[in-house]
This record gives sequence, structure tokens and C-alpha cells, in this order.
Amino acid sequence: MPARTRKKMSVSILIPFLVVILFFSIMAWKKYRASRELPSLPTQQQSEGGRSVTLFFAAEGTKLGRESREIDACDTDTDCLKSVLDELLNGPVGEFDETLPEGTAVETIRIEGNLATVEFNRIFSETMPSGSSAEMMAVYSVVNTIAVNFPQIQKVKLNSTGSTGNSLRHLDLSEPLQPDFSLEQAAVIIVPGKGGPR
Repeated sequence: MPARTRKKMSVSILIPFLVVILFFSIMAWKKYRASRELPSLPTQQQSEGGRSVTLFFAAEGTKLGRESREIDACDTDTDCLKSVLDELLNGPVGEFDETLPEGTAVETIRIEGNLATVEFNRIFSETMPSGSSAEMMAVYSVVNTIAVNFPQIQKVKLNSTGSTGNSLRHLDLSEPLQPDFSLEQAAVIIVPGKGGPR
């Protein structure tokens, strides 16, 4: 077979192959971006007496679901974040399950630019249910709740008082985490006292 014909055949095989690789690369990139982007949310309501916030709790065991809650008015982002996390620690009022161990409490909160650092008491790490799924639900219920209610915060660093390491049994917490909305079930927002899902 002449060299010119072989070259044409090689090019005609190579071009479709490159197109396929490019297509799948673009699809993988879009999926990655989608898991990191904030999904569209109803506008957070600001009333005279407080503010409507969105909390993430466990749904169907391995997913996260949203529940709306009212918190009192607050003066600073740090105060508001403390109120939001206190509500998360109070647990769900709807059909979802709590994600954080009973007795977990917020010790300190620091907001620096787009990073929030939250230190829980030692109960957070010492009594966390075993299993990577339980740890993922606990950690990302906190991270996603912060990201949705405070769009300026893009990364969250979680610590536990008295912990000798920066990890749970299965999950590494040594670096700040970004929200992961791929863990969320199909969007159902529970509004307490409003007749369930809407």
C-alpha cells in the first residue's frame, strides 16, 4: 500500500478518535463544574424579625436534603453563621435525619475572606458514627449549609477541639473543603408549618 494512502487512512482514523476524546473530556469537565456550583435557590427571605435560611440534613441515608428555617436577625456574618449552625445542630423538624452526633457544639468560628473555619467540640470527632457515608453526610451537611447561606464563603475548614489529627476515621479534614451538591437528592425544600414539601 502506498505511503500516501496509509497516511490518509491514519488521519481518517485519528480525527474521529480525537473528536470522541474531546467530547468525553468536555462532558467530564461539565459534570465536575456542576458538582461544585451552587444550584439555584429561592431568594433567602429577610423579614423584620429574622432571616430564612436553608439547612442540609440526611435524606434516604446517603443523600442530603434541604430544610428551610427562620433564624433571628443578627449583626455580623459570624453571628449569623453561629445561629445557622446552631439550627443545624438542633436537627431537622421534617422528614429528614440529623447528620451530626448528639452533643456536638460550635466552639469558635472565624471568617477570613472566602474561608470559614469552624471548630466543634470533641464530640464531633469522637462520637461520629462509623462509616465513610456517615462522615460524608455530617461534613457536607455543614459545608453545604454554610455555602448556600453565605455565598461569599467558598471554602470551609472543620476542626474538632482536642483532636490530635486533622481527619475523621475515613475523611481527611486537613484542607479546607468546597461544597459538593452532587450529594443532594432531587430538590425538595421542607418548610416547617407550611404543609410539608413544596
